[in-house]
Amino acid sequence: MFSFLWALIIGGIIGWVAGLITGRDVPGGIIGNIIAGFVGAWLGTLILGDWGPVVANFAIIPAILGAIVLVLIVSFILRSMRKSTD
Repeated sequence: MFSFLWALIIGGIIGWVAGLITGRDVPGGIIGNIIAGFVGAWLGTLILGDWGPVVANFAIIPAILGAIVLVLIVSFILRSMRKSTD
């Protein structure tokens, strides 16, 4: 149970850091940060492998890079959807 909670916290921090680096807010607040952290970690590990420091089973560097890519993609999609409705 504690390891799951720890993974949620670290996933949220990864998503938050990705939002800070890109200068874009992750939609959905805390839940959005957690989802961005988990999906970004999966994406980063898939593309870059699992190197670097590991915290709560997240390879931190690939996870943050993957979350940055995810945040940029989501913000691009949301921006293009807003433009199409205007």
